[in-house]
Amino acid sequence: MAADKHSSWSYTEGLPDEDDVLLRARDRSHELGVAPVTPAVGAALTVLAAASKATTAVEVGAGAGVSGVCLLRGLGRNAVLTTIDSDVDHLRAAREAYAEAGIPSNRTRTISGRAADVLPRLTDRAYDLVFIDADKPGLPAYVEQATRLLKDGGILIVNDALDQDRVAEPAVREQSTNTLRQIGRTIRENEALVSALLPTGTGLLLAVKQRA
Repeated sequence: MAADKHSSWSYTEGLPDEDDVLLRARDRSHELGVAPVTPAVGAALTVLAAASKATTAVEVGAGAGVSGVCLLRGLGRNAVLTTIDSDVDHLRAAREAYAEAGIPSNRTRTISGRAADVLPRLTDRAYDLVFIDADKPGLPAYVEQATRLLKDGGILIVNDALDQDRVAEPAVREQSTNTLRQIGRTIRENEALVSALLPTGTGLLLAVKQRA
């Protein structure tokens, strides 16, 4: 990366001024051994949630609540966020972060289970926003389910879409990198979606489901 580009990226990542709620959630993330979204990604999630005017949202991968708090702060006061994670400790930490952020309990729903099992049980075209930050092998299935779940005009967000900056390197053929390259192609080739790939954090892949 050119020095000026790297400086711009570093500046962007350092720009958000996070409060104690997010800082404590980040500490719990590190204690649990999970990587939270970067500050710039968190800020982007808040803006995207606010711009979407979503009332129903799904998060695949709770982490320790950093991304959930960022989403909830952008969502309207009557919006509900459903968070799915197979690790009960992650969900417990997320609920703690939501409570510390002053989010009423009726605005969140945490579901313990494998996303591959939970997502198919959710209702078609019932959600305005789906955020995916989960295991790489499961991404193709999660993205397929997310497309089904979204209402027309709904937004799909995939975190770490550049796979720690490996996607842009042709010589890198790791399974996770190939999976994310395929996800990008699949979304770009889907005529029902319009998409963009942003370099924020370690890559944010955005797609909007076009109205029929």
